[in-house]
Amino acid sequence: MPKKMIINADDFGLCQGVNDAVAEAHTAGVLTSTTIMANMPAVDNAITIAKSTPSLGVGIHLNVLQGKPISTDRNIRLLIDGSGQFKYSASKLAVMALTNTKICKAIEAELSAQIASIIDKGLKPTHLDSHKHFHCLSPIWRIVCSLAEKFNISAIRWPWEPETLCGGDWPKVGVKDKFRAYIIRRMALGCQKLDSRFIKTDIFFGVTHTGRIDDKFWSELGQTQFAGIAEVMTHPGYPQGLGKTRLVEQRQVELKWLCAESTKQILAQAGIELIHYGNIDRE
Repeated sequence: MPKKMIINADDFGLCQGVNDAVAEAHTAGVLTSTTIMANMPAVDNAITIAKSTPSLGVGIHLNVLQGKPISTDRNIRLLIDGSGQFKYSASKLAVMALTNTKICKAIEAELSAQIASIIDKGLKPTHLDSHKHFHCLSPIWRIVCSLAEKFNISAIRWPWEPETLCGGDWPKVGVKDKFRAYIIRRMALGCQKLDSRFIKTDIFFGVTHTGRIDDKFWSELGQTQFAGIAEVMTHPGYPQGLGKTRLVEQRQVELKWLCAESTKQILAQAGIELIHYGNIDRE
């Protein structure tokens, strides 16, 4: 079976620095896909870039953890603080979604509004994923699958990453990275059991090494054997507009190696075909 790979940049629309980096990583590098944040300040600029770059696959980075909601549903008040900002962490939201049906209704209303907003602005989303993988929480996965069906979106990110990335010849990571990868791996397996209709990939890379996608990562990835379709999650960016967020310095490192000739050579020598989610159903 031929090896195919989707290389995705999260956080498109977060700020101008991320938008510029995504465009550069695609036109000058190996990036094939990105996911846009409908409720972030630079979303309209991201839409403009996407429309002028039709070879770039663009999905939606669902988000109820950062920024302000765009839905006017009355239940949204349950998700925001006094300043109108989303107030819950992913872990807190996980607990509340399991026990509070109104919270789930609020989440569904906001996610639906975000998808509709991007479509109304003239983009056809290739797939759905989410900020900090919160869509893999079991009650949220059901909601996202329902919305994918409603809006005729054929794929949802499935972040199942093998445990082997936590050791061996892969760049070394800490205990927190390993624990995060373990939790997301377990959640992904649960999603597969709940509803596998929208799972279009076979393997995932980038959870364990979030913030560490560098030359060593690409070198090891090129030597890794897998079959089918893989997704690699990246976070390229320039500092303009980032403010207080994770991975500020690392975003520029990731951009560098996404555009490096050595990375292109590694993937080519490994016989990997670069695609985006929108290519899958046309094959």
